[in-house]
Amino acid sequence: MDFSEVYSDSVGSVSAAARSGSLDRVRDLVRSGLSLDVKDNRGWTCLHEAAAQGHKGCVREILRAAAASSLDLHTFVNSQTHEGETPVFLAAQNGRLSVVKILLKNKANMNLQNNDLSCPLYTAVDRGHTEIVALLLLKGAEVNRSHTASCWTCLHQAVYKGHGEIVSLLSAVSHLESVDDHGVTPLFVAAQYGRFSCLRTLAAAGASVDSLASDGASPLLIASQEGHERCVSELLARGADPNLSRSAEWNQLPVHAAAQFGHTRILQKLIPLTDRSVGHAPGQVSPLYLCVQSDQQEALRLLLSEGFAPDAQECEDLIGLKSPLRLALSLALSDRRRGLDTVQILLSAGATVLRETWALVLKADRPDLLQLVLDFRTIPGPSPSPGPVLGPGLGSGKDLSVQEVEDLVEEALNHTQTSLVWMPLLLKAGLEPNALKNHRMCSEAPGPVLNLLLQYLDWSSLSRPLRLVLDQRRTDKTWKPLALFDSTPSLFHLCRLSLRTVLGSASLMKTTILERLPVPASLHHFLQFRDVQPTV
Repeated sequence: MDFSEVYSDSVGSVSAAARSGSLDRVRDLVRSGLSLDVKDNRGWTCLHEAAAQGHKGCVREILRAAAASSLDLHTFVNSQTHEGETPVFLAAQNGRLSVVKILLKNKANMNLQNNDLSCPLYTAVDRGHTEIVALLLLKGAEVNRSHTASCWTCLHQAVYKGHGEIVSLLSAVSHLESVDDHGVTPLFVAAQYGRFSCLRTLAAAGASVDSLASDGASPLLIASQEGHERCVSELLARGADPNLSRSAEWNQLPVHAAAQFGHTRILQKLIPLTDRSVGHAPGQVSPLYLCVQSDQQEALRLLLSEGFAPDAQECEDLIGLKSPLRLALSLALSDRRRGLDTVQILLSAGATVLRETWALVLKADRPDLLQLVLDFRTIPGPSPSPGPVLGPGLGSGKDLSVQEVEDLVEEALNHTQTSLVWMPLLLKAGLEPNALKNHRMCSEAPGPVLNLLLQYLDWSSLSRPLRLVLDQRRTDKTWKPLALFDSTPSLFHLCRLSLRTVLGSASLMKTTILERLPVPASLHHFLQFRDVQPTV
């Protein structure tokens, strides 16, 4: 605790004169017989006051008088305040070079520590007093002790403060691999805080560029995390290993740190040097997950452009995640303010829509998410066959795979209660309606959904078991059928069903396909079931 404000007027007469630098007043008071070792409520003597203020004349006078008195000079010179500060400590702290020299000649102990485990050298390093540091080193000050609660050495502190000249002085005489209470070396500190010149000095002096902190982080990883590009370049030039993992649980590399915090320029340096198996191999975690988690879209685009697979590897056992796309959709569902750009980026790159992803989208009351998926991944039509009717061009290059469509149908049938949200979108996107025509849908789906689905079918040709289910629902009044279901489907309707059978539902929903057919444009709307609208 600093008592200087609370007891600002409690000093004795000699101390007050020493503080103001009044040499004549100090002489007069000493000759009058006033004691030199009287302490105020902070534990300060007149020598502390003169040393702190750098009044070397007063310091000399006080020391001369003390030597001529009954005081033990060694004890007096090294008297400590309530905070453990000696006169030489205060002089070093405040940059009083000439006073430090005088005190050292008069038996000042330059290695005494205060209550905070600091010492004259450490405080001079902290304040950047280069000449005092050089003097103390010349006089043999201890340099490798740990100081303060964090157990930093003088070299740690010099690096942290960015005092390049002092780092050069200390690196020649200090233990370069000294660690603090977290296993951090001075070079690690340089990497963490972007002290490029200090890092270069330490590396040139022989400090290890791959020293790991207690948590397994390397200097390269921490510099990549904090975005210190010049430090990253220097570490790589000095041979730092970009594939040095910080964790035994999963392979956390510098590329992960750069990806998580969106440092794309650093990513560009790391990607060519990183073991690419990290992006797809089992037991590892793709940096894409970190980009998605922290919404770093530019970094995500960069990784994808450099060949990192959009699907990555399943990491449920390691970090509880199935795929980058599922993570992106989960984040979009949890926060409506969060943009969907990350989802679009992954879909554009060809990310597979897993069954778990379909489940996530279909059960949510977010038709915008399902529509987004369908905008980037289309339901495929049949493979084109030679002939003049359709010609080439059915495939879009973004079609869902057969497995993706099968998973979509299975999950759709598992989420009949939200079918009023997803069914209109899937039918308009070209999903085969017959795929949804089963016992579960007929027995569980809301009435308006059944009415919509049946309008895409030949309702007169339903199987007997399905008819029984619908009859029971009509009786129970859980479904109110449209009046048209009591009549035979029109010839127009049967014709478009036949056309859909030939072309496939997905192809029929593509305007570009209809334009190639010998059918009047006025019928396109009808052929695409645009007259069929969901009812509530």
